[in-house]
Amino acid sequence: MAVSAAALLLSPQVHASKELAQKNACLACHAIDKKLVGPAYIDVSKKYAGQADALAVLTASIQKGSSGKWGAVPMPGQPALSEADAKALAAWVLGGAK
Repeated sequence: MAVSAAALLLSPQVHASKELAQKNACLACHAIDKKLVGPAYIDVSKKYAGQADALAVLTASIQKGSSGKWGAVPMPGQPALSEADAKALAAWVLGGAK
């Protein structure tokens, strides 16, 4: 029963993160399961799996941008995105974008 309650509490966050990704044009360069301009979210989650600072690192990359992590194409930052929204997106990506 506790698992069901936890799933209900987490479902809106996951859904909200996909909507947040769409709203902020993240899906123009990224897809869940295939490389577009940037890496697939599944590949990002695998790269950071087991890293204690993964959430902080990915949150910073979303807000500030990054280059050289996935090849020659840099990822532009989203500095107007709030810390909370960037963290929600990072958590969603690290969870496999499900």
